[in-house]
Amino acid sequence: MTSSKLLPTLAGMQRRSFENLNLALVLLLLNVCKASAAETPAAVSHDAPATFAQAEEHRMLMTVGKRSFAITLADTDAARAFAAQLPLTLDMAELNGNEKHADLLQALPTKASRPGTIHSGDLLLYGSNTLVVFYKTFRSSYSYTRIGHVNDPAGLEEVLGQGAVRIEFSKH
Repeated sequence: MTSSKLLPTLAGMQRRSFENLNLALVLLLLNVCKASAAETPAAVSHDAPATFAQAEEHRMLMTVGKRSFAITLADTDAARAFAAQLPLTLDMAELNGNEKHADLLQALPTKASRPGTIHSGDLLLYGSNTLVVFYKTFRSSYSYTRIGHVNDPAGLEEVLGQGAVRIEFSKH
């Protein structure tokens, strides 16, 4: 073969190799995207934040008088440490017309952040030992460590009422 005939053949082979390489890269990217999508959890509402574990051992009850509320614990060291203290009965004081709070005997691990919006049913830790149950939704610039959330906070404000209240936290 002469060199003039060889050059077009090499150029054609290089172009086909490049096209095959492009096709292989596209297929690889599609598989990576497909695998990534399968591992990514679907978006969830505030009622079941992605940070909340859904397993049975991550649930507890909050009882006020004769009314019980199911709580899903957050997947945090603080929530696990709190659950280790159960059952626990606390006399919780009223504050600001939107929360009940009580100091715990043992400090819990903290990883505080500013949630921006506090939601009715949030169970949060202020500092390292103040447990707070919120019964109204509002904006806040304070930092808290997430403990959990009341699954269905309907009626929570009425049950907690005005003034101090005794709340029992127990394993589900």
